[in-house]
Amino acid sequence: MKRVIFIIIAILSVAYIAGTFFYFGRKKQPVLKCGEVEIVIKDGKDNKFLSDDDVVAYLKKKGVYPLNKEDVNTQTVEDALMKNEIVESAEVVQTVSGKIKIIVTQKTPVLRIFSPDGSYYVDKSGHTMPAVLGQAIYVPIASGNIEKSFAMTELYKFALFLQGDDFWNDQIEQIFVRSSKDVEIAPRVGSHRILLGSLDDYEKKLKRLRLFYEQVIPKMGWEKYSVINLKYRNQIVCTKK
Repeated sequence: MKRVIFIIIAILSVAYIAGTFFYFGRKKQPVLKCGEVEIVIKDGKDNKFLSDDDVVAYLKKKGVYPLNKEDVNTQTVEDALMKNEIVESAEVVQTVSGKIKIIVTQKTPVLRIFSPDGSYYVDKSGHTMPAVLGQAIYVPIASGNIEKSFAMTELYKFALFLQGDDFWNDQIEQIFVRSSKDVEIAPRVGSHRILLGSLDDYEKKLKRLRLFYEQVIPKMGWEKYSVINLKYRNQIVCTKK
């Protein structure tokens, strides 16, 4: 008799547990609605290419602006932001209250390009950015017959080097690229032309040029030469005016 009672209790317990799981499994979870959107634009103190309003307008245009929407797919919003040419990274999170926080990191330009392919910036990661950013950006300018592949590789690395060196960042104003990828640079001080040649061993070439500036120019003056040629290995060939 006890065994029968035990079996009945066991069956009822299993049925109760199964029924509970079925009930709560079928019960709809509360719908989470986005009642507030917070936008944070990082690294925008000096160069703010994107404003909060820009982000809102962009997401509305893409049809994924989350305000007042239910069950927002944050990944969809992130994917849309990453297609913006000014955005380097994006993170979208939703709190338990339904608030959506959008954190955007902008790209950082290091070089401005003017070429037959158009005008654009190259950022610190070697990707392009649109030329219209709503404000003037003070970075080296490169012009001439510049293919995008060259701009995003060798030329971009050269620009990063210039930006990372205080002396050359202040000294070099413009870069010219000839059809053979022959590079010429224009200094801020003096009216001479600097023929760099290819970008192979540019660090060594600029090291020789800096020694020339420090040891020869103080004696001869900035206006003595019209051309300083660094193309040849371990040499500096100067053309007098």
